[in-house]
Amino acid sequence: METTTEQTTLAPFRIDIPQDRLDDLAQRLARTRFSTPLPGDGWDTGVPTAYLREVVDYWRDSYDWRAQEAALNAYPQFLTEIDGQQIHFLHVRSAHEDALPLVLTHGWPGSFVEFLDVIGPLTDPRSYGGRATEAFHVVIPTLPGFGFSGPVHEAGWDVPRIARAWAELMRRLGYDRYGVQGGDIGAAVAPAVARATGSDGTAGSTVVGVHLNGNVGVAVRELGEEELASLTDLERDRVRRTAEFMQEQFGYIAIQSTRPAALGAGLADSPVGQLAWIADKLREWTFPREQLPHEILGTDRMLTNVMLYWLTDTAASSAYVGYASAQSWGEPLPVTGVPTGVIVFAGDVGIRRFAERDHAITRWVDVEDHGGHFAAWETPNELVEDVRAFFADLR
Repeated sequence: METTTEQTTLAPFRIDIPQDRLDDLAQRLARTRFSTPLPGDGWDTGVPTAYLREVVDYWRDSYDWRAQEAALNAYPQFLTEIDGQQIHFLHVRSAHEDALPLVLTHGWPGSFVEFLDVIGPLTDPRSYGGRATEAFHVVIPTLPGFGFSGPVHEAGWDVPRIARAWAELMRRLGYDRYGVQGGDIGAAVAPAVARATGSDGTAGSTVVGVHLNGNVGVAVRELGEEELASLTDLERDRVRRTAEFMQEQFGYIAIQSTRPAALGAGLADSPVGQLAWIADKLREWTFPREQLPHEILGTDRMLTNVMLYWLTDTAASSAYVGYASAQSWGEPLPVTGVPTGVIVFAGDVGIRRFAERDHAITRWVDVEDHGGHFAAWETPNELVEDVRAFFADLR
C-alpha cells in the first residue's frame, strides 16, 4: 500500500444528502408500480406485495431522512483512502484512555447502522451497567463497495485485502494493539485481520482477540452418517437449517456472485426493488422468522439501512465485493492462534467442532431461544455482554 501524505489523510465526514436526491426518491416512491401478487402473496416466494405496500406507504409519508441523517451525524465519521479505495468509518473514542480499541465489521445486507446501539455501552460502560475497565475505543469501517465506502473502482477486494485495509486503518489511527469483532462478512474479515497483521496469540500480537457472531463453522458440505450421528441435537438442527438455506435461499448469492451488474441495474433504478431485495433477507435471518422484520429491527432503522444502499448507488458494488470476490465457503484457513470467542444466536447455524478447524476457540456461547443473524441490531445488550466477557482477560 502507498503511504503518501495525501492518501493517509483522515478527513472528517458528515452525511449531507442533496435535497434534489431526496425529492427524486419521493417521486419514485409515489410512482411505484407494484407487482401483481403471486398466489398466496406469502414470504415463501419473496417479499409479499401487501407487505411492500405497507412499508412503502410509511417510507413515503412518515419516514424522515433528515432526522435520521442528523442522528447518524452525531457520531464522529471520517473518510480516508486505502489501497486506492475510499473508506468511510466511525471512530468513537471512550473517555477512558486505557480502553481497548475494537474494530466492528458489518456484512450484507447491513451497514454501520447495525452497530449504533452497541456504541454507547462499549465506549461508556459505566453509564450502561458496566465497569470502566470494560471500555473500548470503537472503530466501525464501512466495507469497500458499501455505502459511503463505495462504489469500488477495481477488482480484487476480497476478504484478505479488506483485512489488510483494516490493519492499515488502525495503524493510521495510532492503534498497535486491538480486538476485532464481526458477523456475516465481518465474521470472515475479523479473523483475516489477525492473519494480515501476523498475530499469533502471543503477548506481542497486534490483534489480541477475535470475537464473532453467527456464521462460524457452518456445515456447508454433506456430512456422512457417522459424523451426523456424533452431533448433538442442537448441531443436527443447525445442519438441517443450513441444508434448507442452501436449497431455498442460496439463489441471492448465485445472482450476486455471477451477475451483480444485472441485479444492480434494477436496484439502482427502483428504491422499492432495493427495499425488497434487502427486506427479504432481513426477514429470513432475524429471529423469530415468523415475525415481520420491521417489528424486530424498527421501521426507521430498517429504512435507514436501505437508504445507505439507495443514496450511494451501491447495490451492485456491495454484491460484487461481498460475494464475487470473497473466499469460498468451507475453504480451509490457517489457524492464527489468536483467542477467538463466538456467540451463536438462535437464528444462526454455527457449530463449534467445525469452527475449531479454522479458529483457536477459547469461548463459545450457544443461545438457543432468541436472537438472530444481526446480533448487534437485534440483541445489542447481550452481544455487548459477551464481548466484554470475552475480552476481559485479553486487555
